[in-house]
Amino acid sequence: MANLKEIRNRIGSVSSTMQITSAMKMVSAAKLKKAQDAITAMRPYAEKLTELLQNLSATLEGDTGGVYADQREVNKILVVAITSNRGLCGAFNTNVIKEVKNVTKQYAGKQVDVFAIGKKGNDVLSKLNKVIDNKSSIFDDLTFDNVSEIAEILMDKFVAGEYDRIELVYNHFKNAATQVVKVEQFLPLAPISGGEAIASDYIFEPSKEEIVLTLIPKSLKTQLYKGIRDSYASEHGARMTAMHKATDNAKELRDQLKLTYNKARQAAITGEILEIVGGAEALNG
Repeated sequence: MANLKEIRNRIGSVSSTMQITSAMKMVSAAKLKKAQDAITAMRPYAEKLTELLQNLSATLEGDTGGVYADQREVNKILVVAITSNRGLCGAFNTNVIKEVKNVTKQYAGKQVDVFAIGKKGNDVLSKLNKVIDNKSSIFDDLTFDNVSEIAEILMDKFVAGEYDRIELVYNHFKNAATQVVKVEQFLPLAPISGGEAIASDYIFEPSKEEIVLTLIPKSLKTQLYKGIRDSYASEHGARMTAMHKATDNAKELRDQLKLTYNKARQAAITGEILEIVGGAEALNG
């Protein structure tokens, strides 16, 4: 059995760790509220924009997606991996990295590159010599304008023919305890079908074709922004959950160490009493 000093040191160490994890949990909980409000407020806008695009496209004939709907033979694929800049958030980053590797296996024999958003994904995937660019600094100032610049880079790469398909891999925020890894096709645009056509008695200015072609870039930028916002909220949810579990585990370990310490202390006291009694008996004898 470890001596009392070693056990006391371990109790102190575990208690310090528990204070850190508890503080990180509270910080993530505060940031989660703000991030959750942002993604919750944005989803209706993104869904309405997509609905409007589908409704308008349903009334048009032929290809209305322009260069962004160009369906080519898929030989070069770009995977946009959205992770976090910091760790201590459970399997949040690992799940995305695993899914990126699964996508790479899915396109075996073809050129698959990675566009990293987040330091954790970049650090791991760069070892595979797959990362062509890293935009981890976006989380320092997460705004629609900054995300739009990244979206334009991706759109330009597709239009220039550098890649035939671009996919997003990120954690979809469901609730604080649940994040679902999603793989979304970013480009080319999936064939737009379904949706109830807008009534024909409306007068459109400019034409419906021009409106659709104007909405497509906005829709793509919004899709990427929503994905990054989803990932950002998921990160804080995952970190809050992980730190909550870590705090509980540290508390349980501290209680076990205190029990062990008390047993060892009691055994030491009992031993000392026996020695005193034995010494007194020897003197009396």
